[in-house]
Amino acid sequence: MSFIGRLLLPTLPSSSPSNSILQLPLKSHNPSPTSVILPNILSLVLAASFTSPLPASAIPFLNSQASPPISLTTPFSQSKNLQLGLENGKILPCPSVNPGCLSTNPKSSSFAFPWMIPENSSDDAIQKLSEAIQETQKNVKFQPVEDTPYGRYLQAEVDGGFGRDVLEFLVKGDVVTYRCMATKVTYVYPFTTALGDSKGQEARLKQISDQLGWYAPRFDSME
Repeated sequence: MSFIGRLLLPTLPSSSPSNSILQLPLKSHNPSPTSVILPNILSLVLAASFTSPLPASAIPFLNSQASPPISLTTPFSQSKNLQLGLENGKILPCPSVNPGCLSTNPKSSSFAFPWMIPENSSDDAIQKLSEAIQETQKNVKFQPVEDTPYGRYLQAEVDGGFGRDVLEFLVKGDVVTYRCMATKVTYVYPFTTALGDSKGQEARLKQISDQLGWYAPRFDSME
């Protein structure tokens, strides 16, 4: 019998120290064999269960593989991954973590109305748009114009208030949809709300539309 098994046996005070571990509480002077054998068997089973080594499958942390690292996303990390281009043939909405943005996508929190191109400018609209951006903005860098099934897509990068801003335009017929967005988002610890607003983008787009002379509806003009 193991040492742990002996500890689990009940002990009673006795005049004979050598037999104190084996004595059981008895109500009669003639104990039955069953009352003595069953506790001893139980003690042996318990001792064997404590002293026998457990298989690896019984210990989860020994048998399981290391869990993949948890991906922690914060507004700051999200603002670093700016998605550009079209989605389902439409200009993307402004990211919720980027207040320095303005978009004609109805799902955008910072919404602007599309522009309307006059009939005499619809043929060379992309060329005139590029020239207006070049004349009103600083350090312009154009990406090649893309011809898509949804219209002609123009992307340009210009100087912004705290870095570089991205301008995206989709020209289809006499309608121009767009998104103007800052590529750098500023946070002040410990706040998780970014600083800034879309007023700078509104002013930039007004400069371009005024240069073009295209109709650009505004909320304040509808009052």
